[in-house]
Amino acid sequence: MTAPIGISFLAPAKLNISLRVYGQRPDGYHHLRSVMVPVTLYDEVTVEELPSGIEVDPGDPDLPSGEGNSCHRAASRFLDWAGRPAGVRVRIRKRIPPEAGLGGGSSDAAATLKGLAALTGKTPPPATLREMAAGVGADVPFFTLGGPALAEGIGDRLTPVEWKVPFFALIVKPSFGLPTGEGYARLGRSPGGGPGEEPVPSFRRWEDVVSGMGNDFERSWESVHPEIGTIRKELLAAGAEAASLTGSGSAVYGLFSRLGDARRAEGELAKGGGRRLFIVRNI
Repeated sequence: MTAPIGISFLAPAKLNISLRVYGQRPDGYHHLRSVMVPVTLYDEVTVEELPSGIEVDPGDPDLPSGEGNSCHRAASRFLDWAGRPAGVRVRIRKRIPPEAGLGGGSSDAAATLKGLAALTGKTPPPATLREMAAGVGADVPFFTLGGPALAEGIGDRLTPVEWKVPFFALIVKPSFGLPTGEGYARLGRSPGGGPGEEPVPSFRRWEDVVSGMGNDFERSWESVHPEIGTIRKELLAAGAEAASLTGSGSAVYGLFSRLGDARRAEGELAKGGGRRLFIVRNI
């Protein structure tokens, strides 16, 4: 029997340069305003046809393989729209740590949609793809863009941003992960609206990046996970030009203009037990 043909896509991680959380919406989501940048830390997602059904190999025994997996939901929505193939298998080679705020699950879902479009030769119109992606998860539409963007609403309203600042980042994932739902609960946001009308930022100089950084989740976690603040201080002491939590955590990153500086900082921060470290550059 002929083996199924698989099509693979790389699924990049992202860093939140800024992340502000506003009032809670009636649907339980929150109004957000965030600048996100994709970086060169990748999962690999492979899709292939099956006679029927949806199978997901999540690449990590601790991750769900059924409808709780974002790739499963993405495949289901694509098959409902395309009508073919009858079934699909999604295999993920994981490198992006989960519960880190790096968007691995959302990026994998976006790569699943891209893979299925390539596999079938049927590409959803842009508006349909955005709707499909938003139905899977709040960050999934961002990963269909392929570049830095301002995300508003629940993360589904995207505006590309001008980005002229190349950087290297040292990402430090502590030994623990942080559940997104608990992070939002700790913020304690009341029902309400989002931010007022603000201009779309641009990033032409380091000063633009440094002044624009900030993450509301840092404060929500500081009392129960002081290591987040400790890592941030260690990154700055090791020469990072700026440092922040990404997403709802638990990964913290520092920005560097030179690769050598990032590598020297990696040597210093690797002394902390149980940490995973990654050096990346922006895409």
